[in-house]
Amino acid sequence: MAERENLANRGNRLSRSALKDTAVALTVAAGSVLLAAAVAAALMGWHAEEMRTIATSIGLVVMVAAVGLYSTQAHQRRASDTALRNVQARVGGIVESAMDAIITVDQSQHIVLFNAAAEHVFGCPRDEAIGAPLAWFIPERYRKSHPDHVRRFGETGSTSRRMGAQRIVMGAQRIVMGLRRNGEEFPIEASISQTTEHGHIFFTVILRDVTARVRAEQDLRASKDELRELASAAHTVREQEKSRIARELHDELAQSLTSLKMDVVAAREELSPQQQSLCAKMVAMQENLDAMVAATRRIAADLRPLMLDDLGLVPAAEWLAESFTQRTGIRCAFSVDPPELDLQEPHATAIFRILQESLTNVARHARATLVEVTLDGSGEDVVLRVRDNGRGFDPAAPRKAASLGLVGLRERTSLLGGEITIEAAPGRGTVIAVHMPLQSTVAAA
Repeated sequence: MAERENLANRGNRLSRSALKDTAVALTVAAGSVLLAAAVAAALMGWHAEEMRTIATSIGLVVMVAAVGLYSTQAHQRRASDTALRNVQARVGGIVESAMDAIITVDQSQHIVLFNAAAEHVFGCPRDEAIGAPLAWFIPERYRKSHPDHVRRFGETGSTSRRMGAQRIVMGAQRIVMGLRRNGEEFPIEASISQTTEHGHIFFTVILRDVTARVRAEQDLRASKDELRELASAAHTVREQEKSRIARELHDELAQSLTSLKMDVVAAREELSPQQQSLCAKMVAMQENLDAMVAATRRIAADLRPLMLDDLGLVPAAEWLAESFTQRTGIRCAFSVDPPELDLQEPHATAIFRILQESLTNVARHARATLVEVTLDGSGEDVVLRVRDNGRGFDPAAPRKAASLGLVGLRERTSLLGGEITIEAAPGRGTVIAVHMPLQSTVAAA
């Protein structure tokens, strides 16, 4: 930018020099007219001596003035030319030392500038590149459309923009593909600008090779995919193990405790009235067995409610809401659309676990008096919303080291390709919304 301003200033000074040239010409012309008039007057006898003296004086003054102005102008012009060459040398040095490749083409898409970085990036000597068509460095499948893109850019009148017509989407980045002289394609980031000189338009592209970055991003994505698959497998194994333990607790331990309770009741009924102390112990044993059976069923349900496998998501979610109200005293309103919604695995388990974790967070942190749960499966996505009227929180605040509730929600949602949004503010409650596509092919939960 500074170099451009310097060039503009040099141009202004050259314009002022041109004005001085005009002034010199006008001065000489005026002097010549006066000198001619004086000579004419002398020839016609109008005070001949005086007129010759005046003519001579005027001629000398005009000549001295003209010589002085010409000398000054010549000096200033030489200084301007020297300054302009210095600026051009500096700009050329900047272009040559730039780490990014810089290529300038004319309107016919032939290269007129090719810096050292471009030689390195494209593997092409400058002598070969100068005058060559830009198509040398564009993959063949893009060559037909590229001139149209450049033409449209020229018609916009914009001085510069980022290139990205032929792109690979890498997050938010647009990657253009280039072609080395050995035929290898590689990703680049590029911007294009245009300038007009003496009525001719020139386009300049500044680009850099981003092969290493693209590979790193691809490796990172692959690593994330592997971690996601591993987490998905871990969730599946964990749910299977929970289901197995829950069913064994329900079918084996709970039934054994119930059978033992029945034996205690039968033994107590056979005691004689004289065995009151033993009868009291049997009653205490029966109460302990009742508590053990209830605890076993509660633990089994917490591990994985059997009705989720036997009856489906909606009955399991209704049971979860009722159980939440019984344990915490917080009213929980549950609604579902359509009422006959029947989600298959892994979506059913994922939605149930997300709802379970959300209600756990409400019980631990929200200090709410009402929770509203809605489950909507009428569209292509299943949508779960959990809204509470509690104290809320600041989503932008740093997460506590031991607080993993929201992290678990995001992980379960992402495993099935879903999205989760959390709206919260201090004193205004919290809304958790989960959108999960039913066509997801990712196995999880």
